[in-house]
Amino acid sequence: MPEITRFYGIVIKIFFRNEHNPPHIHAIYGEHNALFSIKDMQMIEGDLPARAVKLVQEWGRPFAKDLQQMWDTKELKKLPPLK
Repeated sequence: MPEITRFYGIVIKIFFRNEHNPPHIHAIYGEHNALFSIKDMQMIEGDLPARAVKLVQEWGRPFAKDLQQMWDTKELKKLPPLK
């Protein structure tokens, strides 16, 4: 799964091959994993701690258009981390 960015120990990835809807990203934080909807950055499934969920949402909302474009075109690009 290609890595898009990482920040505060959270790794954000997107998977293009045979991926299922809705469009989403993967967030990995230690032994925790979650899927987040690109549309609204809500956690679809997973077990990320609440603070990590907020950080992923804070990072992802400004990049929703970029993430959706990656999902649609299957063209990966790195995005800046949360600062």
